[in-house]
Amino acid sequence: MALQETFEIQGNWLFKRRSLFPLFILIPGVLWYVFLLYNHQVSVHAWWIDFLFLCIGFLGLGIRIFTIGFTPVGTSGRNTGKGQIAEQLNTSGIYSIVRHPLYLGNFFMWLAPVLILSDLWFTLFFCAFYWIYYERIMFAEEQFLRKKFGQAYLDWANETPAFFPKFWQYKKTSLKFSLKNILKREYSGFFGLVFIMTMLRMTGFAVTTKQLYLDMPWVVIFLMAFVIFLSLKILKKFTKVLDVEGR
Repeated sequence: MALQETFEIQGNWLFKRRSLFPLFILIPGVLWYVFLLYNHQVSVHAWWIDFLFLCIGFLGLGIRIFTIGFTPVGTSGRNTGKGQIAEQLNTSGIYSIVRHPLYLGNFFMWLAPVLILSDLWFTLFFCAFYWIYYERIMFAEEQFLRKKFGQAYLDWANETPAFFPKFWQYKKTSLKFSLKNILKREYSGFFGLVFIMTMLRMTGFAVTTKQLYLDMPWVVIFLMAFVIFLSLKILKKFTKVLDVEGR
């Protein structure tokens, strides 16, 4: 089988199982972090350092928010677990400066907990693994778009980078930003990021002090995130407050 078809098959397979990606990072990451702590090669950071790392994760979340807030139903930015969906091609807004903004956002969200480990080699492993994993997915998505939209896709792809944005060629979108759509779709990712960062910090204290401990600033951060998560989950499940037509 030609390499092009192989990449496409692998990409579609990985796309449908992308929820497993965290396991390939979290499991070895936690084990490596415990090893480094146990051997006194790293130590638990001051709370504000990990908070700065959390802000890097929020940068990724912000990229996702900016993308999804302007994304309507049936576009190249709304693929599902069942496969690729695209009734129209997104070429404006954030899609005018980068072809895969959601994966760019995901990168920064996962980079945040990786940085807690303070290990260059694991950070390099993460970057390499992320690139190989999502390169296949991006390839499969682009093959689908190329077949569906033909020259229109090629013209857009020739001007727009896949992963590293060209900010100077931003083109404003005509669609209004939907805060409700963001609150409905991104609350779990927001809490997941805070939860993972908090658990890693607790792990650090557990290994170094032999007791379960979490400093007060992080207790406040976690509780605030949990209240926001629980409130939005209840609104989504039991009301239609967050529903937006066409999103």
